[in-house]
Amino acid sequence: MKIILRLLISAGAIAVAVKLLPGVHVSGGWQTYLILAIVLAAINFFIKPVLLLLTLPLSILTLGLFTVVLNAALVFLATKIVPGFTVDSFLYAVYFGVVLAIVNGVLKRLDD
Repeated sequence: MKIILRLLISAGAIAVAVKLLPGVHVSGGWQTYLILAIVLAAINFFIKPVLLLLTLPLSILTLGLFTVVLNAALVFLATKIVPGFTVDSFLYAVYFGVVLAIVNGVLKRLDD
């Protein structure tokens, strides 16, 4: 039950981020938001740890700022997987990742 609630919170955070950022577009209904939340969760669970480990020296060199670039790259990966989800530029992918992290954090605080 907790997983479903977290996915719904993530879908809500994605909806807020799409409303705030004009360069991020989701066509379709709530199903697209939910699919995007599932895909981003899977990417963050399976692919992100491996990439973080491989890019650890670069992350140390940039004092962790390369993680933001990595998050944007993973958002672009999600655009290739989820039909109806597009991001106009790399900068909007960075903004999307930051807004998504902030809104997710606030919504998870309300959940706990």
